[in-house]
Amino acid sequence: MTGRIGRTDRRWFARVAAARLTGADRVLPPLSTAANHGRLWLGSATALALAGGPVAGRAALRGVGALALASLTANVAAKYAVRRGRPGLDAVPLVRRLAKTPWTSSFPSGHAASAAAFATGLALESSRYGLVAAPVAAGVAFSRVYVGVHYPSDVLAGCALGVAAAAVTCYWWPPRPSPEPDGRTRVAAPALPGGEGLVVVLNSGSGSDMPGRTPARQRLEQLLPRAEILACGPGGDLDGLLDEGAALAAERGGVLGVCGGDGTVNAAARRAAAAGLALAVFPGGTLNHFAQDVGAATFEDAAGAVERGEAVRVDLARVHDGDGTVVAGFVNTFSIGLYPELVRRREKLEGRIGKWPAAAVSLLAVLRDATPLRVGIDGHDRVLWLLFAGNGRHVPDGLAPSHRPRPDDGLLDVRTVDAEAPLARTRLALSSLGGALRRSRVFTAERVERLRISGLEDVRDLAYDGEIASAPATLFLDKQRGALTVYAPPGATAG
Repeated sequence: MTGRIGRTDRRWFARVAAARLTGADRVLPPLSTAANHGRLWLGSATALALAGGPVAGRAALRGVGALALASLTANVAAKYAVRRGRPGLDAVPLVRRLAKTPWTSSFPSGHAASAAAFATGLALESSRYGLVAAPVAAGVAFSRVYVGVHYPSDVLAGCALGVAAAAVTCYWWPPRPSPEPDGRTRVAAPALPGGEGLVVVLNSGSGSDMPGRTPARQRLEQLLPRAEILACGPGGDLDGLLDEGAALAAERGGVLGVCGGDGTVNAAARRAAAAGLALAVFPGGTLNHFAQDVGAATFEDAAGAVERGEAVRVDLARVHDGDGTVVAGFVNTFSIGLYPELVRRREKLEGRIGKWPAAAVSLLAVLRDATPLRVGIDGHDRVLWLLFAGNGRHVPDGLAPSHRPRPDDGLLDVRTVDAEAPLARTRLALSSLGGALRRSRVFTAERVERLRISGLEDVRDLAYDGEIASAPATLFLDKQRGALTVYAPPGATAG
């Protein structure tokens, strides 16, 4: 770079080289080295995901995704497009210099891009984590000038690129906002000091008992020492234990609690609603969609609400066969077609590449050998790749919805992917990869109170809340509005 910018760069570089900042020589060079190849940020993301809750996990995931995008853009594209020599080191004191001087183009700073991307990614999910990371990211960015390997404009450009990369992730994977305090219907529930009268069915071996986390039973006993805990080990009779827990809670005039994944929560919710019991949900699974959506994203959230008697109303969705018999219920989602396989593959990938990219890659994989469904939707013949129905409006639109603002809106969120439109598979693939599925004509999203699905003779299975059941020839989906009372603190942030 030449001209005025180059002269300004050299002048400010010389000023930084001549500066004597107390303690900086001991801190900034090691900090700069620690950020090589993103090690500082990847280590921070790992610690955050292991030690924090759902918000921390999402923040870490977005931070890493933004970092990867920024690093790729800065180090592969921008550096080769703008071949700028590194500054001379003559004016830089020897004590500051790195053991190994970089040889690649000086513009832009890849370290600054990665630092800004990671800190901004965290801030998009949690301002608290973003504020913690920001000073460290600023230190890394400044250190690149301080140790003499970048001009100031290199660092400023890298920071701008990093912020832009984090913003781009929102196009594919919108941040999950906190629920509005008045978005959920608040109701009173029994206040149980210390958990007195609470019977918790614990599905042992769930996500909450992963290495690095305090075992779920220990956490429950610490938070609610008077609660009775019924633990179901691997291979145990979970249904029988849930029946026992519901009966004990009803007999004592108490409350049913559950700790496990969404499938376990589904089974407990149906029993609680049938017995007229309030339900306490402790997020003991891997993803814990339901607990996050009602506002009890942590054990502490749920335990505090139990002790204070704070709760919300939640709808239960039902699946009827052609005779009107209820064959299944769901608190989160229902699907037929490719969606169960799509979700299975997506969940394997999303920890590494993010939720939307994982959904797009998984969609392409399942479409490759798929056979579309020929079904009737409310009397209209349709040819579909998949049908998804959520218990309540989910946002954002698309194949990777992340949350629902209100769990008792009385609506089914129905999403379908058309297989009959010209070049449907190609259009679907292109719109998915481009992050524009919501605007694709092969994708439809609508909210209804009930839904009739017929012509399922060739459809073997239906999926609901992670469970699989045989599909009857005709299905009816509807809602029991406000059928369930679930403990959740007021104003809690969804996880």
